[in-house]
This record gives sequence, C-alpha cells and structure tokens, in this order.
Amino acid sequence: MTTGLPSQTQVIELLDGEFARAGYEIEDVVIDWRAHPPRITVVADGDTALDLDTIAALSRSASSLLDAAPDLDGSYVLEVTSPGIDRPLTSDKHFRRARGRKVELAMADGTQVTGRVGELHDGTLSLVVRDARARDWAVRPISLGGISKAVVQVEFSTPSQREMELAGVDGADRSAEAEGRT
Repeated sequence: MTTGLPSQTQVIELLDGEFARAGYEIEDVVIDWRAHPPRITVVADGDTALDLDTIAALSRSASSLLDAAPDLDGSYVLEVTSPGIDRPLTSDKHFRRARGRKVELAMADGTQVTGRVGELHDGTLSLVVRDARARDWAVRPISLGGISKAVVQVEFSTPSQREMELAGVDGADRSAEAEGRT
C-alpha cells in the first residue's frame, strides 16, 4: 500500500541537518496514517527549550523540506513539538537539560526520592533534597544506574534561591527559565 508519506527514517534524514543547525535534535518522529489528513509529528529537544517562535521557524523549515521531497504525495498535517513534561528522563542529556527542575525519582531499590536536578558528573547526579533534620537543603549524590524512573514534576511556586544555588542554577539561568528559554 502506498501512503504518499515518507517513512520515519526518511523524515529524520530529511530534517535532521536543519534541526541541528538550529541547535535541536530530533528525538522522535511519529507518522499517523489513520488521521485524515495524515499527521507527521516531529519531537525535538535541545539544550535551549523550544519556545513558540522556534517551533514556528522549525515548522516552516520542515514543511518546506517535506513539500520538496519527491516521494511525498498528498496532504499532511505537520506538528513540531517538544517531548513534554511527562517524558521520562532516560539519558545524561535529559538530566543535563532538566538542571534546576524538580524531579520524582523511582529508585531501583523501590524507594522514591523527590528533589531538584543539579550537576551531573561521571554518571552521578547531584540531587538537591530537603534535609528535615537540618531544616535546610542538602545535595545528595545519586548514581544514574540506581534510578529506575525519573520524571520532571510540574511546579506552581518559585523554588528558593538557596535550593537553586545548590542545583547550580544562577540568577541569569533562572530568568531565562522563567521566560521559557532554557
């Protein structure tokens, strides 16, 4: 059956260079042939958070490249998006990009730990946690190998300056994050 749409691999090969030049990498491409018209969803991520202007620019570039592809026939809907808040953190780059964010960790030993992502060195995450006895923040080293699942948590309040400092996020980083640039 001919769908008129490129494969996932073809979309990645076609768009990867353009996204890389903009500072983003394609994490996934999902093609839904059942939708009418078919939908091509490109999930991109980078060290700088995707904002609406960047998504629009990447969408225009991707659309132009897809429209010029000789094996694309017919209409489609293109969506360029970020991985979303509920994407599990599974690699070093995910933890690096989540620096300063609150996370819930399910540990391999069955325990749960909530804290703020700090620096990552040699497979060890610095997690800023609340030390109830000291009534202060503390940095807890956690081996990435000991984490079975990690998910960023939605926050509705601003974290304390001390907590962010321990996570290694300075004031300029916090301002950029508040504006959606990190």
